[in-house]
Amino acid sequence: MTTPKYKRVLLKLSGEALVGNKKYGIDDTIIKEFASQLSQIQKQKIELIIVIGGGNFFRGSDLEKIGIERVTADHMGMLATVINSLALQSSIEQLNIECRVMSSIAIDAVCEKYIKRKAERHLEKGRIIILAAGTGNPYFTTDSAASLRAIELNAQIMLKGTKVDGIYDKDPIKHSNAVLYKSISYSDILKKNLKVMDATAVVMCKENNMPLKVFNILKKGSLKKAILSDKIGTKIG
Repeated sequence: MTTPKYKRVLLKLSGEALVGNKKYGIDDTIIKEFASQLSQIQKQKIELIIVIGGGNFFRGSDLEKIGIERVTADHMGMLATVINSLALQSSIEQLNIECRVMSSIAIDAVCEKYIKRKAERHLEKGRIIILAAGTGNPYFTTDSAASLRAIELNAQIMLKGTKVDGIYDKDPIKHSNAVLYKSISYSDILKKNLKVMDATAVVMCKENNMPLKVFNILKKGSLKKAILSDKIGTKIG
């Protein structure tokens, strides 16, 4: 591997990225591949922070549509992120890499409560940390949680793993002529209303000068490449 560009990285994974060939839930092949790439990156002495969504099980905004009260729906979504975090932790630990799940809501029998100083200590000891349950508050997405934690824990870059190769001028799944941006500013994302992350997450990154890269995490080896090179994905800053 090439010399890493970054010392501390936050990776935002969507819950949908874990589905693989299934209709919902977790594809064990996908999660093992992610764990393998993360272990190789960790061995490069890169400090890894991971935030996972829960959309492969529950998404708060979708549950609200079927009549579940919004706060309850968001709490269900938070618990789904805990399930995903524990599954990824298990896959990482099978590779003899130390990993800790820290939750924004207290679930003492299952994982640690998120405390900034404790999280930093885990990173200093070379452990991967997975941050579950979003911000712990309803009405905030896991994208907002990822932006907040990246800023709070002084990550040098936030990586967002998606199903497409980066940020396009329109949905590449629906439009074959969609154009991929290699780089773009946060101001242009807001101005063009590009659906990269929710506006709160974008504004937080913009105001705190947090670089972001969006890339296709489903391509084999893409996570390593995203950390080592700017040749893949879309860089935002």
